[in-house]
This record gives sequence, structure tokens and C-alpha cells, in this order.
Amino acid sequence: EAMSKRQRKKLLKQQQWEEQKDLRRQKRKEKRQKRKLERQSKLDPSNEGNDRKRMRKEVLPSPLRLIVDCSFDDLMVLKDVKKLHKQIQRCYAENRKALHPVQFYLTSHGGQLKKNMNENDKGWVNWK
Repeated sequence: EAMSKRQRKKLLKQQQWEEQKDLRRQKRKEKRQKRKLERQSKLDPSNEGNDRKRMRKEVLPSPLRLIVDCSFDDLMVLKDVKKLHKQIQRCYAENRKALHPVQFYLTSHGGQLKKNMNENDKGWVNWK
């Protein structure tokens, strides 16, 4: 069977890929082990708890208040409501990690946004 030059190259490339599969797997395994050792070496046995807990002790609340008005969700399509939900989640998460977290409020929370959050993020009720 006559093969085109392109087909021969493709077949050769596929064979090389298969031959090097074990090598790639081994390299990934070594890389994972190296990262694991680095993480273990960074851990200080005299340090109690993890970094998050230590960081939370150093937090000083900010007097600033961030208010997100959600009363316009009836003017949005569902895609935009989902994006808003993701943005609110991101803001909440980053605010929790911040050294000076602001007071975070959602107002006029109802309609499509509330329905979307109830379906996809049942823990949002505990954000208070």
C-alpha cells in the first residue's frame, strides 16, 4: 500500500509518541515527588496549625463596607446572572483571605440570582 508523505510522518510521529509514553509518565512522577519533597521541607515542625489559621489570627477588620445591589438581576439574561454569581463568590473568597477584610453585603437579593445560588451554591446562606 502506497502511503503519502504526510501519512508516513503522522504514523512515525504516533509511534514515537507511544514509545516515549513511559518516559513521560516517569518524568511526571518524578516532578510530583520533587514538589512533594519541597512542600515537606517548607513545613516547619515548630509551626502549629496551617498557614490559613495563623493568617486568620493576624486579620484586622476594615471599617469599609462593600454593598452589592442585586436588584437589577431581572434585567439580565441567565448567562449574566451566572457570571454575577461567580463574581460574588470570588469577591467573598478573596475578602475572607484578605488581611483587612471589608464588611460584605448583598442587597435586594432575590429573583434569578437567589434561585441560581440556591441551585449551585447551597453554602451561600452561611456567608453571614
